[in-house]
Amino acid sequence: MKENLIKNKSFQFAIDIVSLYKDLVENKKEFVMSRQLLKSGTSIGANVREAEFAQSKADFSSKMSISLKEANETGYWLELLFKTKFINENTFKEYKIKSTEILKLLVSIVKSSKRLIFHF
Repeated sequence: MKENLIKNKSFQFAIDIVSLYKDLVENKKEFVMSRQLLKSGTSIGANVREAEFAQSKADFSSKMSISLKEANETGYWLELLFKTKFINENTFKEYKIKSTEILKLLVSIVKSSKRLIFHF
């Protein structure tokens, strides 16, 4: 069976986001932005999983588009946490690299899926 790169990467990223969330809450006592980060960062993989059993090509494209929007939002929360000094530069860079990689994969998937929809 072929490896599902976006499924695996988004799931691992969700695990990493949960760890970062726990650290922010326990050690930095930051509850608002970290909660938003948790929601968007774990939603990426949840929507990828939903897309696996989409009812149609349009449904698949929609779920992947939602994942893409969540990945973009996650980048926002990471940058805000960095700029407000809740996470250091190394942590920011580490998570930004991972989120950007997922974002690029999702852009490619969404573009491809929309081309498939409009060709039918």
